Amino acid sequence: MNQKRNHILAFLAAAACLTVLDQWTKHLASGFLRGKGPFVIWDGVFELLYSENRGAAFGMLQGQQLIFLAVTMAVFVFVAYTMAKLPGTRRYVPMEICLTMIMAGAAGNLIDRISQGYVVDFLYFKLIDFPIFNVADCYVTVGTALLLVLFLWFYSDEEFDMLIPGKKGKT
Repeated sequence: MNQKRNHILAFLAAAACLTVLDQWTKHLASGFLRGKGPFVIWDGVFELLYSENRGAAFGMLQGQQLIFLAVTMAVFVFVAYTMAKLPGTRRYVPMEICLTMIMAGAAGNLIDRISQGYVVDFLYFKLIDFPIFNVADCYVTVGTALLLVLFLWFYSDEEFDMLIPGKKGKT
């Protein structure tokens, strides 16, 4: 039990560190990019461009703060439940890393929504005209993509039985 507690504390500490990093980058973007034109990193390919996103991914659901709060809380509950149920073995460390990234990304954008009413975005791939995004978005996207890879090719279905109430999982 002590090992499991330490595992969860490490997860929370890592998520907090990633969230702080996200908030710091957004603070820098606000301080150095707001009200200015793009800061070109690679001409025609990538630039830093300040944007205030009041919607979800790609600007959808503008101004729907209650929906974002509900979705974020559902993510937090899912991650907390999964972390509590996972065995504290090395086999599940890749999943824990993915869940840490997802939690940190959700927390970083939630902090923006609560404190400012919008999310600060500043990373822009001009070459493909991809929507402007931020570090928290990277965490969520990479964490989710890696989690999908793990579900499809690394873990077996039986290894997740422990997530179903009343079932014992394969460890």
